[in-house]
Amino acid sequence: LVADDPRIVVGWFLLGTMRIERDLQYGGQQKTAFAKGPFVVGEIDRLLAALARLDAAERARQLALLHAGSLDELRARRSATVTVGDAAGARGAGAEATVVRVVQPTLDALDTLTLELRADPSRVAIEAAGDSATLRARSGTRIPFVVRITTTGRTLTPIKREEIFTPAFLDYLAATRADAARAGASSNAALSAHRTERQVRGLELLVSHEKLMAGLPTYATYFGRDMLMSTLMLRPVWKPAMSEFAIASALRKLSPDGRVSHEEALGGQAVREASAEYATLVDSALAASAGAARDALLERARVVLRDIRRVRENYHMIDAEFQLPILEARWLRDPAVSDARKRAFLLDAADGEPRVARLLRELALLAELTAPYAHDPVTSNLVSFAPRDSGRWASQSWRDSEVGYARGRYAMDVNAIWAPHALEATAQILDALRTLGLLGDTLVRRAAPKGDESALVAYVRDPAALGTATARWQGASRHFVVRLGPAEVRERVQARLAAMPEGERRHWNGVLAATGADRDSLVFLALSLDAQGRPIDVANSDVATRLFLGETEGPSRAPDASERAAVLRDVRTFARRYPVGLLIEGVGPAVANDAYASPSVWADFERDRYHGPRVVWGRENNLFLLGTMQRVRDAGTAPELVAYRRELMDAIAQVRTAVDASGFHSELWSYELHDGKIVPMRYGSGSDVQLWSTTDLAVGFAQRASRR
Repeated sequence: LVADDPRIVVGWFLLGTMRIERDLQYGGQQKTAFAKGPFVVGEIDRLLAALARLDAAERARQLALLHAGSLDELRARRSATVTVGDAAGARGAGAEATVVRVVQPTLDALDTLTLELRADPSRVAIEAAGDSATLRARSGTRIPFVVRITTTGRTLTPIKREEIFTPAFLDYLAATRADAARAGASSNAALSAHRTERQVRGLELLVSHEKLMAGLPTYATYFGRDMLMSTLMLRPVWKPAMSEFAIASALRKLSPDGRVSHEEALGGQAVREASAEYATLVDSALAASAGAARDALLERARVVLRDIRRVRENYHMIDAEFQLPILEARWLRDPAVSDARKRAFLLDAADGEPRVARLLRELALLAELTAPYAHDPVTSNLVSFAPRDSGRWASQSWRDSEVGYARGRYAMDVNAIWAPHALEATAQILDALRTLGLLGDTLVRRAAPKGDESALVAYVRDPAALGTATARWQGASRHFVVRLGPAEVRERVQARLAAMPEGERRHWNGVLAATGADRDSLVFLALSLDAQGRPIDVANSDVATRLFLGETEGPSRAPDASERAAVLRDVRTFARRYPVGLLIEGVGPAVANDAYASPSVWADFERDRYHGPRVVWGRENNLFLLGTMQRVRDAGTAPELVAYRRELMDAIAQVRTAVDASGFHSELWSYELHDGKIVPMRYGSGSDVQLWSTTDLAVGFAQRASRR
């Protein structure tokens, strides 16, 4: 790196899990003055306070579990040590280098993270004081230095691109390089090839033999939803082994009742969560009277310390329960995978039991979650988010921010998209298991929580019952349909604009005058339903998932009139100009449009913009583009579908043009009004390399194929 300054001070070194680094930035503490003190992990402080309250003998016994001889020794591990020394042969820093070495031990002292800043001593003077280091140019105003980070912890095993991608995609990658070479270094082809190569390298960083990480630097761990969604989207360019890897990872982490893990806490985050649990147990023990109850609580606290690095799974999301069967069904239907390979994979018991048993356990959970609505299709029987305090509902699908679903109880994506597709996938999985000879009645009853009374057992014994359940769920979208006439569209949009700053109001009214976007009626699927089953009228990008998955889980086919109407409804939501629809010129489709909702929803999305009208998500754009391109292919060349195909192709072009103009192909981005113009901008907490943003690769591959 090079600092364009004659003197820099580097301090507040925070080495640890990405979750701790992320929390520091979420609180904006990386921008505060050094004098305010370093970032403190509250859970670790709670653990230290709990240990201090124990009697000396018990404290010594428990400190030993963390390989510490005293509380002071343990306290010292909370922060890094900073030293300055010399190193010979430092690459990029001359024959010799001066090195700032920052060493952070783990709480149990079994591993360390080390950060080194290396500089040529003839060019840069370095000194350390306390928890900071000063680098000063000996002449001029530039400070070149090298950063090196190492860990004694276990590392991941990379997978090369030749193991990840199909030969056809690797040919496409080579073709993009050839196009760039012919067009020249400053061409659009060269820019596209550079971005494609960067995304391939990003994917190589995220994919390892141990796991698929969700992103870097922000999400450097397993996320079930991100892995499953990305795998579904990347299947056309990934080898079948990657689908197997994702399925195996999800099955390995299932809860005893079949829930798919949303996120793992390991390393520093596992220690952090264990510290909070430990402190609670000690507090409870010391509040209890001496005797068996106190002894039992203290013993549980010792177990937590002894296993402080135990990986902890988070199961509070619900969308992955519906996504996993869809991926499984598509892999089982893949003709490129032999029956022998499928059978061997499903019978593999390396994780303690055959994968097919875990697969059926998850299907049994899915069947129970969807059984009430399948029996009686009313809104109160839809899949609900979990209750929170004060009558609110937790966001438990991909819009997992505080107001991601506008505080709704029943999410449209879970109920109108994922649930019907998951039930269709269940039927396909059961058929495949029968063909493979793996659907024994005893195995199914063992996997199902209610035995013979379980919904899955009923579906296995009576496939027609599963067909009926699926058909009822396919009608669930009717609960979310919002229909507005032209006058109501104009009235609601103008009310929303009136609540905006004057400059924004003037700009968006100019867009309406130029495009006439508010002159027609509007139909869309609401983001969610409230606790009474009423639509919360937020137009949204979640319909992109519906376009991507298709009308059914079966083979592609030409759509009938009702299917075409539903496709056009969703496509028009994306392609219609904001503030009526979602599309913002030069930026891309907003992830939501709250113009038709209540002022309280407007205020919520202003406070928490992560999934609101001021944000564009790369994942949603890619789902839309992949889905709509597939709808074009399904339409074939029938003359009566010419207008339908043309509207889809125009929408693809509009979305692609807006996104390309933004300059962003990342996790998410935002925009602001500057000098009367909308300007795209980085979203502060966005991840630079994100698994489901690399699905741009599948989009580019599909676009090139469509031009041939």
